Amino acid sequence: MSAAQARRIALAAQGFGRPRGAVGTRQLNLLLQRLAVLQLDSVNVFERSHYLPVFARLGAYDKSLLDTLTFRPRSPYIEYWAHMASLIPLTDWPLWGWRRRAYVERGANPASWSYGMEPMLDFLRAELREKGPLTAGQVEHHENRRNGPWWGWSEVKTGLEVLFMRGEVVAAGRRNFERSYDLAERRIPAGLLEREVAEDDAVRELVRISARALGVGTVRDIADYFRLLQAPATVAIRELVDAGELLPVTVDGWNRPAYLHPEARIPRRIETAALLSPFDPIVWERERTLRMFGFHYRIEIYTPAPKRIFGYYTLPVLVDDALVGRIDLKTDRQSGVLRVQSAWREKDAPAGVEARIAPLLRETAAWQAMERIEFAGRGDLSAGLEAELLST
Repeated sequence: MSAAQARRIALAAQGFGRPRGAVGTRQLNLLLQRLAVLQLDSVNVFERSHYLPVFARLGAYDKSLLDTLTFRPRSPYIEYWAHMASLIPLTDWPLWGWRRRAYVERGANPASWSYGMEPMLDFLRAELREKGPLTAGQVEHHENRRNGPWWGWSEVKTGLEVLFMRGEVVAAGRRNFERSYDLAERRIPAGLLEREVAEDDAVRELVRISARALGVGTVRDIADYFRLLQAPATVAIRELVDAGELLPVTVDGWNRPAYLHPEARIPRRIETAALLSPFDPIVWERERTLRMFGFHYRIEIYTPAPKRIFGYYTLPVLVDDALVGRIDLKTDRQSGVLRVQSAWREKDAPAGVEARIAPLLRETAAWQAMERIEFAGRGDLSAGLEAELLST
């Protein structure tokens, strides 16, 4: 297949190019089931990352609906270390038993933080059983008021994260993005909590889910979706090919074999305009982004300001089936201003692309409840984009 066909397949598999309408719980559920993973990140200079893939695909929506759907008690979704810290369907919990067991086994290694820390972990289990759900700060505060042995916040946080990775405790919600913890037995139905899936079977199912979500991809692409090792992912891919559940394909310009999900659509065109989170599945694997879109992307949050090329939190701009630029946004909530810190055009971006991006910025500002848009003037797309907004 051509590289353009592969791009359209990937975008369609991720939910782009579909008609938009009112967004309610049903639309959110359908999208989350399609994506199978929604990565979380704490940076909110513009907006927290997990809200952005939904906005990119469905348009403006009520973020409180997503909060209620994903963080309420008895939610059909749960947080786990799937592709980094992520929301996944609760029904996929048994597929991660092998990873949870690996974290338990790691604790027996003398080099592990948790080696010899069972008294600390027992204390945390008891605190959650008696008082949960609790944040790390609440556990530390409670213990600081007691007369018995005391551990600092960092030890409490690390211990809770160890229990989280082991699956003994789970996220019970977030307030101001701080995770609260509770015992897994109080949050996960017994049938799912007790279900065991062999590692080979679990990896094969995760590869199956990844391939469907990507539409088409290489071994590296498919393995990265859930941060699987490539060796077991390769074995699973071969088994799915033998079963007719994946189709080997050659993509023009790709220097490695690829695999097509048999249910993937090959649209003649994709019509969309979207801002992508740095942690959107379309761009989170940077080598795939470069191979598929010719777009070299690095997030510059951790780059010292004088060395940044594009900006602190630049978002790739998708127009139809191409990444045409990148925009660094900041939501100034006190002033009611969406600040365009910089805007850059890709060298192959079509002429007049500003006319496609300007309405997207207006929609973004309205979604963020910002009263106006202001430009800092940095970047070769800024002046044209500001002029387009002023003229329409």
